[in-house]
Amino acid sequence: MKSQYIINLSRITLVFIMLFLFPISAYSELSVEEIIKGRQAIFSKNYKTAKRVQALSSKGDFDKAKNLMLEMSENYKSLIKYFPDNTKEGFGTEALPSIWENKDEFNNLMTKASNNMIKLSEVIDQTDNVQGAIKSLMWSNCKACHSKFREEH
Repeated sequence: MKSQYIINLSRITLVFIMLFLFPISAYSELSVEEIIKGRQAIFSKNYKTAKRVQALSSKGDFDKAKNLMLEMSENYKSLIKYFPDNTKEGFGTEALPSIWENKDEFNNLMTKASNNMIKLSEVIDQTDNVQGAIKSLMWSNCKACHSKFREEH
């Protein structure tokens, strides 16, 4: 089980590295499949990272958690570029049409999530309510996005 986790994590990391080595600014150079799978990999990575942030913060390991929070912040900023019009369907996307219908709202939510992760990194070691801060500054953004912009599963 641990080896499968390491293999999956390695695959996600490789996709993530490739996405940063080859920026998505020119959509014509990437296929629809690459864009959709790229954004799925980033969301998946952020979810796994969020669980690590919560675990580390619960243990009081704030320095490691802060680094992960800042990584998540950058991921949210990069996600804005991963929703061109030609990627509304296919390749297992769970993105709802509401993303493209409410593009500014979606982009603002990604920006807010990014900013909230920075804010969380600034307050996490000073709060008396670690879980409350994580809920309001991290998980609430996940919930807001999923409830409006992602298919139920």
